[in-house]
Amino acid sequence: MRDKTTERWSTYEPFHVELADKKVADVVITNHAKSRWTDRVESEKTGFADIAEFMWQCLKQGRIASYYRNEQDVYLIDDDLVFVAEFAELEKERDLIGNPLHKMIVVTFLGRMSETIELRDLKSYYSWLRHSRRMTLIKNSRKRK
Repeated sequence: MRDKTTERWSTYEPFHVELADKKVADVVITNHAKSRWTDRVESEKTGFADIAEFMWQCLKQGRIASYYRNEQDVYLIDDDLVFVAEFAELEKERDLIGNPLHKMIVVTFLGRMSETIELRDLKSYYSWLRHSRRMTLIKNSRKRK
């Protein structure tokens, strides 16, 4: 995922894209995110490299935005595709000023808002999920007794 760019003549640094307060220089896709991509987003280009390239292009084009203003782990692509990401500092990687560069670890893809209406309000969606799981656990515990 590393592009190289020149900000001044004869100086090179790892290319990074700013997302909120992070300077993203690399994208990592987890196994869980890959399986969710296949289930919820696209079934053709499903390799780690394909997904990471798509994410990198979205970052460079400024198509990724935070889902909530205060939350920094849920993001939107083109105001439709919802995903969860974490950030980790890259070891021994700094920009020209000395600020740390980050890798964006894509944890999971939740889906498209245009297809799954529940994703429009994640807080109520998560509370509904917790409630349905709790009810399933209660039903299963009743069967055991």
